[in-house]
Amino acid sequence: MIRVMVSGANGRMGREVLRALTQDPECEIVAAVDLKAAGEDIGEILGLGKAVGVRLEADLESAIREHKPQVMVDFTHPKAVVGNVMTALRNGVIPVVGTTGITEPDLAAIRSFCDEHRATCFICPNFSIGAVLMMRFAQEAARYLPHCEIIELHHDQKLDAPSGTALLTAKMVAAERNGQKQGHPDEEEKIPGARGAEYDGLRIHSVRLPGYVAHQEVIFGGVGQILTIRHDSLARESFMPGVVLACKKIIGRQGLVVGLDQLLGE
Repeated sequence: MIRVMVSGANGRMGREVLRALTQDPECEIVAAVDLKAAGEDIGEILGLGKAVGVRLEADLESAIREHKPQVMVDFTHPKAVVGNVMTALRNGVIPVVGTTGITEPDLAAIRSFCDEHRATCFICPNFSIGAVLMMRFAQEAARYLPHCEIIELHHDQKLDAPSGTALLTAKMVAAERNGQKQGHPDEEEKIPGARGAEYDGLRIHSVRLPGYVAHQEVIFGGVGQILTIRHDSLARESFMPGVVLACKKIIGRQGLVVGLDQLLGE
């Protein structure tokens, strides 16, 4: 049994993680941390109609030291996630991170810590297996159709833009484009930002509206043709198989691992 702690356990994603882990025979939830509803049993939070013996706690480090998890799943807040990751790493716990908004300098610091202390950390912009395939297909398409734009659409409570998935997709596509320039050189934005954010010559557009969960399309343009690769997560349950898989597959790895594709096929 893999001993798992959930950080941000009372959030929308956190509750789904709790539900998924309670149903997996290879994982055991030993602790749950959230500033809200501290003291409540996770069985009550999930509406199971009974207590399961794991109560929400408010302090991450004390919970780690008391319950000694092997893995910490984190779906919290961009401003809190790096501190949570470092707390876990210092205490010998493997973070499995779905919180987005981690900066490149933060990634570098986490990688450096893992290398220096022979620690392990897994950071994933998108736990949906379909989204991973979408990014792979987009990277392949960029070799032949380098003119590309990305549109990502999320619910209006998402705190960061562009999404981590869009940024990773852009990075993967850019690696195949060899500094491709696109669009008219004299293009003028009559309203700043109308053409979206720029990443290595391609454009990323972020949509935030109620009703969406997580969606992305990558549009490639060529002579006389358009190719659109799109993925839609219609419910948060779509991320759970990837979360559970990561909790299992990350055991035994070393260093900073980024992206679910690094664990698929093993």
